[in-house]
Amino acid sequence: MRVAFAAGALCLSLVGIASQPEPPKAPDPSTASAAPPSNEDAVRHAKRTACLKDAKAKKLVGADRSVFVKECIAAPTAAGT
Repeated sequence: MRVAFAAGALCLSLVGIASQPEPPKAPDPSTASAAPPSNEDAVRHAKRTACLKDAKAKKLVGADRSVFVKECIAAPTAAGT
């Protein structure tokens, strides 16, 4: 009886240990794909930010704001980019 109780307790403790989630692993720096943003990404971000600022200055909301920002971003820049 004591052996069965000990075996049961051992099994239950192993189940408790096995069911714990694995700790998160640190990302491997050799496989990291975080490249610095390109100049094109920086220009696109600056243009979007400027369009959003213009929409806010014009106090546009809802669908009007969405249409304005979409058209603003699609419009060619003064530099011809």
